[in-house]
Amino acid sequence: MRRSRFTEEQIIAALKEHEVPPGGTGELCRRLGVSTETLYRWRRKYGGMEVSEARRLRVLEEENRRLNAPDLLGDVYDGAKYVDGLRVQVSAEEVA
Repeated sequence: MRRSRFTEEQIIAALKEHEVPPGGTGELCRRLGVSTETLYRWRRKYGGMEVSEARRLRVLEEENRRLNAPDLLGDVYDGAKYVDGLRVQVSAEEVA
């Protein structure tokens, strides 16, 4: 997964700056070098959060990704089939 150029602290600081009325969205985006879509995506994900909450969110997302990853060795040995990360039933003909 691609890493962001910005840390959670930087994103939250940018969002707090975006809330201040005199600054415009376009000006902030130009200064940061991001598109308006990126700014609004950040707002959807991090809006109203403090830095500690954003860090906790990242830790939980990493843990969730690790726990939901299919066991690759299990795929090889038991003939299980995965579709979109979910284990599906396989018929006897498909296994043989």
